Amino acid sequence: MVQKLKLTQIGNSVGVVLPKELLAKLRVGKGDSITVTETPNGLQLTPWDEEFAKQMRIAERVMREDRDILRKLAQ
Repeated sequence: MVQKLKLTQIGNSVGVVLPKELLAKLRVGKGDSITVTETPNGLQLTPWDEEFAKQMRIAERVMREDRDILRKLAQ
């Protein structure tokens, strides 16, 4: 699926309006949040998952605090 979306001025920011078909595929609506993830193939939009976000915050803290140990394990 390829769809061209136009960027528009929203206050002091720039945004994109998602058509209702895309919102339906994401299963999100007005007021919901989404996650934008960078992948090797580009950006990926997914519905916000609070539990996943919590797990990622923990993982990032562990990676930051135990960076040297993880580097050794990777060798």
